[in-house]
Amino acid sequence: MTQTEPLPAFPMARPSPFDPPEGYAIVRDQGGLARVRLFDGRTAWLVTGYDEVRSLLSDPRISADRSHPGFPFPTAGREALERSGRTFITMDPPEHGRLRRVFTRYFAVKRVEAFRPMVQGIVDELVDDLLATPPPVDLVPALALEVPARTICRVLGMPLEDRHHVQALDHRRNTLTTSPEDVLRATEEMLAYADALIERKRREPADDLVSALVADQLDAGAVSREELIAAVRLLITAAHETTANMIALSIATLLRHPDQLRELQRDPSLIPDTVEELLRYISIFHISPTRVAVERIEIGGHVIEPGDGVITAVAGANRDDTAFPDAARFDPHREARHHVAFGYGVHQCLGQPLARVELQTVLETVFRRIPSLRLATDDGSLAIKEYAFLSLASLPVTWEEQS
Repeated sequence: MTQTEPLPAFPMARPSPFDPPEGYAIVRDQGGLARVRLFDGRTAWLVTGYDEVRSLLSDPRISADRSHPGFPFPTAGREALERSGRTFITMDPPEHGRLRRVFTRYFAVKRVEAFRPMVQGIVDELVDDLLATPPPVDLVPALALEVPARTICRVLGMPLEDRHHVQALDHRRNTLTTSPEDVLRATEEMLAYADALIERKRREPADDLVSALVADQLDAGAVSREELIAAVRLLITAAHETTANMIALSIATLLRHPDQLRELQRDPSLIPDTVEELLRYISIFHISPTRVAVERIEIGGHVIEPGDGVITAVAGANRDDTAFPDAARFDPHREARHHVAFGYGVHQCLGQPLARVELQTVLETVFRRIPSLRLATDDGSLAIKEYAFLSLASLPVTWEEQS
């Protein structure tokens, strides 16, 4: 790109649900980062090189603070959402570390592994319902949305019947075309829901995460009421939206790769590595994480000045051939655990152990119990929603019914 050419707009269009924007590779060829134009006319640095993404996400000279005037946003609605309330993921050290430590122990790998039988029961029940329904079926509402929604209801102690209300609110918040006013209304409703849930658990504690947070953290003075409300709202939304989209896209990806799928069905021990490759290959965080520079940074032959917005596109980094040879190829035998699908550095996703348990359980169960599962439409017709995360609008599937 020459200086006389207009800057490309961000977000960039994806050619399919299974490939990042073509512009990401062009940016990698320009040193891993290049300028792009945002919806409001401002510019920001788009970073798609693997080394550059990891370097910047671990650099204390960039900030996660959304209140900074230079912070980049892809749409007006997204700006309203991310400026509407502070959680620990929008804070910088040392404040970030203080609050993250409060919640980290509740998502330790050993603790989350104890949820596996519960997740298995949820998936089995949903597959029972699938097999009792004549195909074709849309797996997005029938399975992908339900597994994480039911899981987080159990984990947090939410009434199961509340899941559809919460999903609807979060859908409004994360749809890129939602107006800023509607985003703010939905966010206020979500915060009010989290506040009411906390109060209910204070009065009637049970064996769930919100009850534990109230007793161990709020009542002990480790967090304020406002901090806990914001964190519970985050846990409710982050724990189901991203995993739901990964479930649908993972199943679709495997159905598009029948040789790899047959191998997985023959040898379920491949599932953990397959999940890591799916996380890398799909990379549903296609427009984030976003940051802003607070000091001058020289990287990739470019200079990021204080106040410059930075978009670390992990979907681009995870397709970098220097980190993952032949990165455009889906290969479950690849060593992919160094992917950045969950981010990198101090802000990487807190809930990733739970997401892995859910993904592993779904893939093992679905393809064991419905071995003839296949797409009920041409994969070219699978549509992407205008969403903050890579998201399928629907996933029609069918199978051979057993007599």
